[in-house]
Amino acid sequence: MSYKTVIITGANSGIGYETAKYFVSTGANVVMAVRDVTKGETAKKEILQLFPEGQMEVSYLDLGKLASVHAFVKEFSQKNESVDLLINNAGVMLPPYTKTEDGFELQFGCNHLGHFALTGLLLPLLERGRESRVVTLSSIAHRNGVIDFENFDGSKGYKGMKFYSQSKLANLLFAKELDERLKVNGFKTISLSAHPGISSTNLFKIGKDTSPWFVKPFMKLFAQSAEEGALPTIMAATDLSLTGGEYIGPDGKGNRKGRPTIEVPQSNVYNKETMEKLWDVSEQLTGISYQFRTKKEGTEIPVG
Repeated sequence: MSYKTVIITGANSGIGYETAKYFVSTGANVVMAVRDVTKGETAKKEILQLFPEGQMEVSYLDLGKLASVHAFVKEFSQKNESVDLLINNAGVMLPPYTKTEDGFELQFGCNHLGHFALTGLLLPLLERGRESRVVTLSSIAHRNGVIDFENFDGSKGYKGMKFYSQSKLANLLFAKELDERLKVNGFKTISLSAHPGISSTNLFKIGKDTSPWFVKPFMKLFAQSAEEGALPTIMAATDLSLTGGEYIGPDGKGNRKGRPTIEVPQSNVYNKETMEKLWDVSEQLTGISYQFRTKKEGTEIPVG
């Protein structure tokens, strides 16, 4: 599957970096949507040393700021009429209790709400793309996640891993619900999700320059490389046998590492009531409405 234009959030390191490297090698124009432009330019330089004919650009995007999401899409739209592939890769893991400038808990705000808004704003351009797809990264941490509709901002108590797991469950539910709504409304864009298992990336630095001492032995035993961890994302983005709604992860024990395959979450994960409520709440919090007909009333919803 040869894409022309690919947007990857958080493409300057880890899974995003390896994914960007792959798509540059295929001849795609890769837009690295990153919060730290300096690090993005460094990553771009490294990749272009491997693929001198590659097409890459670095654009500023802070998913923790809805104003930044709007500004990114506006700037991108001025230069591009379409986008073929959006990879919602960027993530924040286990920060101290922090709120975004819009008042969201940082992990839920960046990992889910920022990507929800970005996808909604880019959807018209995706529809003009070629065999367009949205791939949203989740995590095996979703298995311990619960969507707490009464405490999104963490004001009633905060635990880093609990909120990380919630954000990764939200990613998974969003990807599935998006695909269903795309199909119901006759859109050609499809939505999938993926996860890297346990991969050695800078997420495990937990806000520090290097990983804590207790993480390193664990990583040697259980983790795979970032390059291997990117394979489920690449499969979700390129496998022509996939039709939308699939969840791709490693095939090894506990789905921690291995070759990419279709993974089936536990039967209680895709709870329709939770998925629809999360969608409605996400629209309310972000102010972004998708160009869909609601499945219940059949009324038109304008693009936000």
